[in-house]
Amino acid sequence: MRVLLIHCHPRPDSFSAALRDAARAALEEAGHEVELRDLYAESFDPALSAEERGRYHAVTDNLLGVEDHVASLRRAEALLLVHPTWWYGMPAMLKGWFDRVWAPGVAFRLGEGAITPLLTNIRRIGVITTYGSPRWLLWYIGHPDRKLVNRGIRRLCARDCRVDWYTLTRMDHRSRPECEAFLGRVRAALARW
Repeated sequence: MRVLLIHCHPRPDSFSAALRDAARAALEEAGHEVELRDLYAESFDPALSAEERGRYHAVTDNLLGVEDHVASLRRAEALLLVHPTWWYGMPAMLKGWFDRVWAPGVAFRLGEGAITPLLTNIRRIGVITTYGSPRWLLWYIGHPDRKLVNRGIRRLCARDCRVDWYTLTRMDHRSRPECEAFLGRVRAALARW
């Protein structure tokens, strides 16, 4: 399976980077082809400019500047997002990647009613993330990040697209052994993809 791994964290020495590396190694050892796009390392520009917004609905012209990311997305059979959760959602850099890359003509087509999904090549989505919050608080606020992925992003992929979540809560209070154990769980889960 061709997996597009999107990593989003500004620090190369972060736990998120360790998760990225563990995920990539596990997938490759399982025989998958992994394409890594590290948004901060690439200096991806997440801001949708006024000019880009002006051509947003002009299919093909709306891809200027992000063609290589679109090509990566179109090649993928699975999408794996590795990022921290900040303020109950994905980092702004990752949200900007969706704003700029998941454009009309790439991720969807506008129709008379609901939008038509175009990323039917993507049959699986995985999210590896950490939270500062405890699990009960995420439940209390309604898991806004899961709703975005499960109800919005997944809808633009294959009809039977599966979504897997791998999460570590209370990140700021975790011991090194607890973090290592989570890395092990991620490796084991992705080895079964």
